[in-house]
Amino acid sequence: MSTTAAPRVIERKKRTAGAKAKSVVWHLALLAVLVVVLYPAFWVLTASVKENSDILTNISPIPTSITWENFASAFDGMAGVPLWRFFWNSFVIAALSVVGILASCSITAYALGRLEFPGRKTMFAVVIATLLLPGQVMLIPQYLIFSEMDVVNTIFPLVIGKFLGLDAFFVFMYVQFLRGIPRELDQAATIDGAGHFRIFFSIMLPLLRPAIVTSSIFTFIWSWNDFMGPLIYLHEIEKFPLPRLLQSYNNTEAVSNYGGMMAMTLLSLIPVVLFFLVFQKFLIKGIATSGVKG
Repeated sequence: MSTTAAPRVIERKKRTAGAKAKSVVWHLALLAVLVVVLYPAFWVLTASVKENSDILTNISPIPTSITWENFASAFDGMAGVPLWRFFWNSFVIAALSVVGILASCSITAYALGRLEFPGRKTMFAVVIATLLLPGQVMLIPQYLIFSEMDVVNTIFPLVIGKFLGLDAFFVFMYVQFLRGIPRELDQAATIDGAGHFRIFFSIMLPLLRPAIVTSSIFTFIWSWNDFMGPLIYLHEIEKFPLPRLLQSYNNTEAVSNYGGMMAMTLLSLIPVVLFFLVFQKFLIKGIATSGVKG
């Protein structure tokens, strides 16, 4: 005779009144933090439909009257330059920056993280040390160099550094990711007759996909929102990216168009938000993963 054991019933532990109160307080605190974090975005959203005078006089995020003229002003562009041109300028700079970071930092990290050659550790230490160097220190020397090269007022100074592996943060991230990949893969490929280029492009690069997506997201967002670089190197309005254009709305010699600036700010956030939403799962995976598991 076969007997069937009765299913074991696990009683749910009842929460005490103190635990419930602690949970309520914790959730209320999180909601308060969420309100503080989202308030600036909400204020920009409501300010984009406010009257220009209402933005300065009404501190409430709720507009007294709604107007769509701000978006009409934003879509008209500025100084005869259409809006799509500024979006295109920002996209070109951001896209070239992403390509440059992926091409240069991944190869540099492979050399520093997988190859054995004299002075490798010293070179890696110098790369990490550049993280401690403020960007303002290099601002004047870089401008003088680009001025002598006669490339000021072009996007060349904004993207050339990305193609030279100068971003130590991403080099360090790639190196740490490569250190989690078993070296047996390199050895097996070497036995099969593969060289360093074949190992990098056929083995390492596919395994670096989480780190590549993570660096692409950060680079795109940072380049899209960069204001200091275009402010220094770009002088003609038809070459301005969106952050540089926003500064032009605040004219000290005339009436500042704050409503148009808020509408343009909201429009400029849309590509960044969409880019992040599409690749956010890869971003989380890239941060949480540090190599091949299993």
